Amino acid sequence: MMESIEQHKQGVILLQIARQAINQALRVSHPAVKLESDMDWLYLPGATFVTLMQHGELRGCIGSLQACDPLIEDVNRNAVSAALRDPRFMPLMADELDSVRVEMSLLSGLQPVNFTSESDALAQLRSAIDGLVLEYGAHRSTFLPQVWETLPDPVQFLAKLKSKARLPESFWDEEIRLSRYTVSKWRETDQEQEVAYG
Repeated sequence: MMESIEQHKQGVILLQIARQAINQALRVSHPAVKLESDMDWLYLPGATFVTLMQHGELRGCIGSLQACDPLIEDVNRNAVSAALRDPRFMPLMADELDSVRVEMSLLSGLQPVNFTSESDALAQLRSAIDGLVLEYGAHRSTFLPQVWETLPDPVQFLAKLKSKARLPESFWDEEIRLSRYTVSKWRETDQEQEVAYG
């Protein structure tokens, strides 16, 4: 599905904001993002995930599942957290900036998935479309829709999501709650930080 020119512009701005936030956190100079007077949408509540990729591998990913803060604040916070506070990785260093590409996901609202069994839940998942949140007691995890690229089978997708929540992959309980969401996503693609969309 082709995105509109307006969505394209929004993606460019959001990626620039994320890149600037990371550079500032690492005390590296970066051209200031030019914000226009008609960008009121940046100050509306928004939920984002900022993903950092390095040589085709994940280098950090932090985000928000619910739109509580202004979008611009959410992007700034998640960009810095993805670079410096993802517990799976060492903090990003300034000399890595040129090799890191920023990906931005802007989330829709969460929609509860109603199901009667695990097989019923699996039958409702939309491959390559749905991001999924799993909740069980204190356990919680999410996969962005992009994860379908590496886990295309719904059974495996849900099993790995349970594992991410620190539950056994075969675990099932009627108290499990699932919510789905979609994303608009943009990414930098090369040294010049051009933008690709999809």
